[in-house]
Amino acid sequence: MLAKKQGHVTVVEKLCKACGICIALCPAQVFVAAPDGRARVADQEKCTACRICEMHCPDFCVEVEEIDNE
Repeated sequence: MLAKKQGHVTVVEKLCKACGICIALCPAQVFVAAPDGRARVADQEKCTACRICEMHCPDFCVEVEEIDNE
């Protein structure tokens, strides 16, 4: 049985321009928009380390680190 991948995602707030791409593309719905429109991590445990958010962020403010669950 394959272990489910898990990731730790962070948003560098000072770089975020509130484009909403990470919020829209995240299949696990890890992000929410803060009152200022910037992305915030709402549910860290849902992150599957797919890196879609990291790959599509135009401002390079999303960082994903894969967590070893062994």
